[in-house]
Amino acid sequence: MTREDLGQNAAFADEVTPRASADGRIFPCEGCGADLRFDIGVQQLKCEYCGAVKTIAIDATVAVREQDFAAMLKRVADRRVHSHVATPTKEVTCRNCGGGVQFVGTLASDECAYCGSAIQLNDAYTSPDRIPVDGVLPFQVDRDRAQVNLAAWVKSRWFAPNEFRRRGVHGRFNGVYLPYWTFDALTTTHWTGERGDNYTVWVGTGKNRRMETRIRWSSCSGVYQRFFDDIAVPAATGWPENRLNALEPWPIVQCRPFQQEFLAGFLASTYDVELDAGFEQARTHADSLLRTDIRREIGGDHQRIHQMDVQYDAVTYKHVLLPVWTLVYRYRDKPFQVFVNAGTGEVQGDRPWSWIKICLFILTIASLLGGIAYVWQGRGL
Repeated sequence: MTREDLGQNAAFADEVTPRASADGRIFPCEGCGADLRFDIGVQQLKCEYCGAVKTIAIDATVAVREQDFAAMLKRVADRRVHSHVATPTKEVTCRNCGGGVQFVGTLASDECAYCGSAIQLNDAYTSPDRIPVDGVLPFQVDRDRAQVNLAAWVKSRWFAPNEFRRRGVHGRFNGVYLPYWTFDALTTTHWTGERGDNYTVWVGTGKNRRMETRIRWSSCSGVYQRFFDDIAVPAATGWPENRLNALEPWPIVQCRPFQQEFLAGFLASTYDVELDAGFEQARTHADSLLRTDIRREIGGDHQRIHQMDVQYDAVTYKHVLLPVWTLVYRYRDKPFQVFVNAGTGEVQGDRPWSWIKICLFILTIASLLGGIAYVWQGRGL
C-alpha cells in the first residue's frame, strides 16, 4: 500500500465515524437539563419541558455535494481489504421483525417503526463501518398535519368498509429517517429499431368490401442522450417498496448538510442496500425511462426497439436521510401500516377492502354494459 493509499483510508475512517449514539442526553437543555429534540415548527432544537430553543449552528460554507461513485466504490473495497478495526456505532434491533435503527438523543418512541412492537434499549449492538451521510431532509410535516392528511386519505378510500371510513385510523405516529441513495448520471444510448406507420386499403368486393388498417415498417436508428438527476433508491430493506415509491417525489433539493441535531428525537434507519446494489436499481429504473424516450424518438404509430446500448458517464451519488411518519393500526384485529412523506405530506398505506362494495360496483358496470349492448342491438348496430 502506498503512502497515498494510507492517507485515503485514514480520511475514509474519519468520514465513517458514527454520528449517532445510544447514550441519552446528547443535547441537554441549558435551562432544565432535559433532552432537546428537533422541533418541526421552529426547525431548531427545543425543550419539551421548559420551552427553551437552541439554534442549530449551520456552516454556510458547507453544502450537500455530489460524491464520486467510482471513487467511493474503490475506497470501500480498499478499506475491506486493509482495515480490521471498525469504529463502533450503536443501533437498536426489534426482536419481533429484526428491523435495525439508529437514533440521536433520547429515543422518541418505544415502538418499532416497522411493525409497532416494543423496542428495548438493551438491544443495542455494534454495527459495521458505513458510508457517511451527506445530507438530511429535516421533518417539514408535523404530527398534527400528518393526522389531518391521514384523515383525508381514509375518507377518500371509496372501496373501504363504511365503518373504517367513519371511525378513521387511530394510532401513534413514529418519526423515522429512511436512508436513500440518489444518483446522477449522463447517459448516451445507441439504439436500433423500426417505426410503424398506419395506412388504410380497401379490400373485398360487394357487401364484403371494407377498409383495413395496415402497418408500414421502416428501419431506424439513432443516438440519444439524457441526464438523470437524483434518481432516489431506498437503501433499507424490510419496507414495502411499492409504498415508498408512491411517496415520491421527494424535495431532495431541500436537504441540509448532515448534522446530528436534525435527528434528535427521531429514529434513523441504517442502510442495508450497498452503494453498488443501489446503483443497479437506479440503472434498471433509468433503462425503463430510456425505453419510453426511445419510443418517442422513433415516432410513428408503432415502435419496435431491437437494441439499446446504454453508456453511463459522470456517475455521482449522495447518501441522504429522508423523513417519514409511520403508523401501525389495527382493523378487526388485522394490522395495517401507513406512511406519510414528512417532506410533502403525501399519504400511502394499507387499508381494508369492502368486497360488498366491489361486487356491487362490478354488477353495476356489467348492468350498464348489458344495457348499452341491448340498445345497440335494438338499433341494428
